[in-house]
Amino acid sequence: MATTAECRSALDRLSDNLAGADGDVRSAASLDRSLSCHIKDLDVTFTGRLAGGRIQVLDTVEGPPAEKAEIRLAMTGDDLVALVNGELNFAKAWGSGRVRLEAGFRDLLKLRSLL
Repeated sequence: MATTAECRSALDRLSDNLAGADGDVRSAASLDRSLSCHIKDLDVTFTGRLAGGRIQVLDTVEGPPAEKAEIRLAMTGDDLVALVNGELNFAKAWGSGRVRLEAGFRDLLKLRSLL
């Protein structure tokens, strides 16, 4: 099982990947939205912002997020690490329910290029 530190490191790597992306991915990552990522097996939530093409983690809290972020992710720590390492396909994980992504309709349309 991935640790909180490994999950935080995975989010940092994901942020670096988004910052270096081109085309549609870069456009999708350029949204300015509040973001939460709940790690279900650790019952911890990383909160922050997707802004300037990067994920900025601002806080780590125990349990589910206290406030509803504009973009919400939920998954296990192992799935987060596997996604960032390219070992798990996001679209398949989302379709099977392993990863939960919630956002407004317009944001989902824009984020689909990340899939």
